[in-house]
Amino acid sequence: MSIEPSPSEHFLPARRALADDVYDAVLGLLMDQVIEPGSRASIDGIARQLGVSPTPVREALARLESEGLVVKKALKGYTAAPLLDADGLRELFEMRRLLEPYATRNAAGEIDAETLDQLERLCDDMHRSGAAAHTGDDRFKDYKDFANQDAEFHRLIALHSGNALLADAIFRLRSHMHQYRIYFKHGVVEETSGEHEAVLEALRAGDPARAEKAMLDHITKSYKRIATSLEEAEGQ
Repeated sequence: MSIEPSPSEHFLPARRALADDVYDAVLGLLMDQVIEPGSRASIDGIARQLGVSPTPVREALARLESEGLVVKKALKGYTAAPLLDADGLRELFEMRRLLEPYATRNAAGEIDAETLDQLERLCDDMHRSGAAAHTGDDRFKDYKDFANQDAEFHRLIALHSGNALLADAIFRLRSHMHQYRIYFKHGVVEETSGEHEAVLEALRAGDPARAEKAMLDHITKSYKRIATSLEEAEGQ
């Protein structure tokens, strides 16, 4: 659907029309399904709603296309990507189970102390962000920090796997973007922080086998939580 201008929490004053601000605003519209999955993402309509020119909206949509959240079709413009169905979610997590535990195993014993401290800060931040998310109204703005911290935790580990191609493959999955379109509408977040801490403890110990197992356990449990959320969403 095209978005017509209307006052909302997504309104962005023109003076704040920096590229990242517009990207964040359009991302919020997609994640909250204000722009519904499969519907048209009108550049002009979004620009009017946000109070900006079409140029930064066009740039934001191009960036979101690279992340798999919108699709561009010739002569039709952009549409919001459909939500993952059960098969798509299963395939995404099969890839994660193949790639991320191995990357974590490789990072154990190689990851530096500064990065380990950064991972610990992310764990602490996720506790606070997760608690804050539950006090909001289940909008992307409420859980954005948690989602970003979660993605950064996994990104840092992949970066230290010693295999640039492996890390790039993990980044290209954009798994956190896709799963949070489902999960935060229907799920809870507390378990994720504890599972990250188990991964971090294994990395601090420099134990490859334990680190691999902790990451595999985390991804398996994440899949079960999100698959349940998807079933609940489809049953509504």
